[in-house]
Amino acid sequence: MGEKQISRREFVGFLGVSSAAAILNACTPLKTNIQAAEGVEPDLELALRAIPGSVPVLEGAETRVWRYEGEVLKGDATALQTIPGSYLGPIIRARKGQNVRVHFTNQLPEDSIVHWHGLHVPESADGHPRLAVGSGEKYQYDFTVMDRAGMYWFHPHPHGRTATQVMMGLAGLFIVTDETEDALGLSGGDFDLPLVIQDRTFDSDNQFVYDLQSHAMTGFFGDRALVNGVPDYQFSAATRPYRLRLLNGSNARVYALAWSDGSPLTVIGTDGGLLEKAETRDFLLLAPAERRDVWLDLSERNLGDDLTLVHKDPARPGSEETAILTINVEQEDNTRLLLPDTLSMLNLHEEEAAVNVENPRAFNLSMGMGMRWLINGKQFEMTAVDKNEAVKLGDVEVWEFFNEPHHMMGNLYHPMHIHGLQFQILERSYDTKYAQKDALLHEGQVDAGWHDTVLVLPGERVRLLMKFEHFEGLYLYHCHTLEHEDMGMMRNYRVSA
Repeated sequence: MGEKQISRREFVGFLGVSSAAAILNACTPLKTNIQAAEGVEPDLELALRAIPGSVPVLEGAETRVWRYEGEVLKGDATALQTIPGSYLGPIIRARKGQNVRVHFTNQLPEDSIVHWHGLHVPESADGHPRLAVGSGEKYQYDFTVMDRAGMYWFHPHPHGRTATQVMMGLAGLFIVTDETEDALGLSGGDFDLPLVIQDRTFDSDNQFVYDLQSHAMTGFFGDRALVNGVPDYQFSAATRPYRLRLLNGSNARVYALAWSDGSPLTVIGTDGGLLEKAETRDFLLLAPAERRDVWLDLSERNLGDDLTLVHKDPARPGSEETAILTINVEQEDNTRLLLPDTLSMLNLHEEEAAVNVENPRAFNLSMGMGMRWLINGKQFEMTAVDKNEAVKLGDVEVWEFFNEPHHMMGNLYHPMHIHGLQFQILERSYDTKYAQKDALLHEGQVDAGWHDTVLVLPGERVRLLMKFEHFEGLYLYHCHTLEHEDMGMMRNYRVSA
């Protein structure tokens, strides 16, 4: 199979921006949010459709996919960008403070709904599976962009079908900018690259190979690495700094990413935006749904140099090294940018302010009888909320997740995602009886800053700090190994005044 190359201008200079054709009539199962109820007009209005289709991924037959396509109905036409030739997308670009309205139409042959992963939005805009709409039906989202500048994303969230729908290609990026980040003068435009890493397996006819039941225990692990839906991903680069925005969009695989020449990775951002200061790692651990921004300065590279981002598990010596993407340095550029000593003010919560600082809410992650995935001994129930899952609006709390190893499957990881907020990672501790072989993985983790997903290793306890603000309602927390989520490792929490 020949290699597919995408130049940086082909990738970032997206086409496919559509102007308004007709305003969609969207039904709204729930009242959207307070602003919409008061008649505030959106600054950015989009149509978003989930549709079946096919795209050329490998040489030969096109691959059947499900994908999102969209158009701008009101606002900046460049706010919606497609990735040419990819099943992923579109990329939505919004400014902090904007009022956004999205008219979602489900043109799939089954129920679906969209979750705005990492964004702080009202209950009605969060994409809870109880709000899923049927084939041919519509749903309207209204929310204000309240989050820090950073890369968020969106994907389907119907109960029992999330893993399958993401595997079929449904995912897109939601990039937020603001004046504070603009003032830093970081690499932008052609030099600010969103990169979605996924794994897939193809049959002899170039179709995705996937069955939920076959992967319910371990999660799905494909045999090919794709970046932005492209295998053997390469891009042509210049001798200057780049900002690489990495998303692990895989269903289950945890990546340990490193540069092929041993150069350290300079991490400048996490799920919820920029760190206060850059941090370096010899390798970078990236669990499903996690995002990390990496600063890559090619100023001292020579024309003709190649640099490959590889995945190799440091906790398992002898494991195979997989190429994720290759950068070909082919252009001279004398642009010199210095990374600021201080990137952002995080405005973190104080642990002492937590109402349960002495008694964190405990969530035990385990496998039960019949190979069922459980949180505190329970599986997902569409609207049920346990006593331990009721929180008060305005409170700061400490939550603790414990990954209870199974005697037969004790090496399974759980990337835990909490809807509706960003949290801080306070502390990790683990029982070396179970977790010693994974201890090296901690060297690749970046726990500073704001997060919405945290990887919990077998035998590990992770304490988080979060605040429930602005919105009441029913939200989810779950494992973002999507097969675990679909097999029951998901629960509700309710925020009440």
